[in-house]
Amino acid sequence: MLDTGGDVRESLPAEGDEQSDQRVLLTVAVRDYDDDDNAEEFAEGIDRQLDAVRAWWTTPGPLLAFRHVDPPQLRHRDDVEDFLREQNVRELRGLALTMFITGHGIAASADTHFLRLPTTDEKRPLATAVRTADIVAAALDSHVENVLVIVNTCFAGNLQSDLAAVHKEIRNSRLSSCRIDVLGTCGLKTKIEVLRFPTLLQAALTHLRRTAGITTAHLSVPEFMSEYARGLRPEDAKRFKLQHLIQAGDNEPSPCLPNPGYVHVPGQLGDVERWAPLSAEYWLDRATGRPQENDTGWYFRGREELNRKVADFLSPQSSRGVLLITGCAGSGKSAVLARAVTLSNSAFRRTPLFKVAVDLSPEDTVPAEGSVTAAVPARHLDAARVAGDLLDALGVTKRKVNATDDPVAVWSQQLREYVRTCGQTVTIVLDGLDEAQEQARIIGDVLAPLAAFCGSPVPAPRHDEPFDTAPPAVRLLVGVRASRTADDAPRAISGDDPGSLHALRKAFPTARVEHTDGTGSRADMGLYLEALIGDALDREAVEEVVPRVVEVVWPSFIDARLAGDQLRRSEDPMALARSEDWYKRTLTSGIRGLLQCDLHLVEADGLPPKTALALLKAAAYAKGQGVPWGEVWPAMAGVFLLPERLDAEHWDQMIEKLLGSRLSGYLAHAVEDDRRVYRPAHEELADVLLDPTTDLLDEGGPDA
Repeated sequence: MLDTGGDVRESLPAEGDEQSDQRVLLTVAVRDYDDDDNAEEFAEGIDRQLDAVRAWWTTPGPLLAFRHVDPPQLRHRDDVEDFLREQNVRELRGLALTMFITGHGIAASADTHFLRLPTTDEKRPLATAVRTADIVAAALDSHVENVLVIVNTCFAGNLQSDLAAVHKEIRNSRLSSCRIDVLGTCGLKTKIEVLRFPTLLQAALTHLRRTAGITTAHLSVPEFMSEYARGLRPEDAKRFKLQHLIQAGDNEPSPCLPNPGYVHVPGQLGDVERWAPLSAEYWLDRATGRPQENDTGWYFRGREELNRKVADFLSPQSSRGVLLITGCAGSGKSAVLARAVTLSNSAFRRTPLFKVAVDLSPEDTVPAEGSVTAAVPARHLDAARVAGDLLDALGVTKRKVNATDDPVAVWSQQLREYVRTCGQTVTIVLDGLDEAQEQARIIGDVLAPLAAFCGSPVPAPRHDEPFDTAPPAVRLLVGVRASRTADDAPRAISGDDPGSLHALRKAFPTARVEHTDGTGSRADMGLYLEALIGDALDREAVEEVVPRVVEVVWPSFIDARLAGDQLRRSEDPMALARSEDWYKRTLTSGIRGLLQCDLHLVEADGLPPKTALALLKAAAYAKGQGVPWGEVWPAMAGVFLLPERLDAEHWDQMIEKLLGSRLSGYLAHAVEDDRRVYRPAHEELADVLLDPTTDLLDEGGPDA
């Protein structure tokens, strides 16, 4: 039965003792119909239903776990009423109540639905059965803020009339302040098939955990209904699809419905999780330099002087200013910014990984705790999205934008108002500005208006903006690609220095500029490679291999990461490290050569190179933040695999293999429309995948 790790049979808290954030799962399950020919099979089916419900509603998440109440043995109608009374259901308070009702049902002649019990006389349902609507009403008219009832009985659709009357009797104040939903699993004339519900529920759970990619901690009721219906055959849809028998409230994610696909990592990055969708992963991937998402190492090394300057910029003594971190493609700009974001986060500083990072770093290169207020990756975002994400990261509720309003103007003004009135220094980290949409507008309309707060004197308040006594101050830390390397880059603004860096320096004339691609970064790359391959090769071999790899791939740290991962994964790392062909044909071709090599190697893992390349190309062609798994990724990849065709299950297997293979290092993750999406890990890689003249499966090698 349902296990909560404690005594589940105790009564729920009495009024005055209850927790306002408690969540409860109640099951009203009738299983022992002695008079049925298939009573034993039916009872086993009910147990399967309870197991499926337990698996779903024990999903961990950010809210208080559901308190599961063991279903009692229900034989008489009085047993049901005793259960509701003992659990204080009608006076229950808290955040969420999910009630699951299952068993045989009776559709009476007067459009009334009864829950049949083992002692029920079907000719006398009024006296020997229980009106199902009365059980539902106990939950709906409680004091719980969010209520979901799922009725899985014969003829559940016949509840419609009864529930319409119940809905009318619920007080208006409750209907306007809470969210209630009642779902039925069977039609008006459909008998329950006892194994159908757990089969469909388990299939939905598997899909959510495996392929759906929904990133919210909870599902909306329509999302739950859609996932449940995925397993229904067309001929069964009308009889067995979930029906919304009562709905009062919005269609936002409900605390009654945990998302089994949600990945909850308590305290890993704390507040950094609100800085942008999936930003915890974004910043952690780049800060650690890990080749794969599931890698737990911290490989960031070197860059001590640059990290010292960033830490000094973020120190309490430096309350204003603009620091631009720039360099050529793949030279590690994001790594520097991500290191500052993660190491300054209060929650992350309490994790073991923080201690590892600090032990590898001089003390004066570690930024002050809490020194970053908001951090946003800008890749593929337009100006409105950047402004909105900044407000979200600051914990500010965005103003509603009317149809005739410009969201950039509205939210940028709101951002300025926040800076003026918050009473503290606001430190904003913006990464990947050169990969954003509307770069000029982001600089001109979102960032440039903050210039007055980045230096002195403090500007006087405008008549339409409030003013607080604390002097407003802003620090901007921005990562942006340079058109020249550090050794060639001009130190002053000039007409021949195009791009976002030039626009930023024009908007912020006093901004400091630091490069990640100076000649000194060769030594930093060497330290990074040593950390990556140190466990695969002995010390002498590392000292032999690292300088050769650096000589070929510098200044691209992404090429260094991929090369290091190839060495780590090789069956014979030393043989690969001493292969002249690897240096001359793979590394010299950069990311193209490395990808071509890895595409051939994954075949040994059961992933055909053609299929892998089709999936990578689909991710490169996807618009926005990337391609979601679900039905979209297979459909797009199928275009690149024609005339071959794979069924949905085969595609899901191939995507699983891709994400678990060495090729996963070529993908980055993001979130769009509450879906996990996948994209090439770097714009340079996307260019290679989109190039129609490059045959990445050519057996002749990168230079063929």
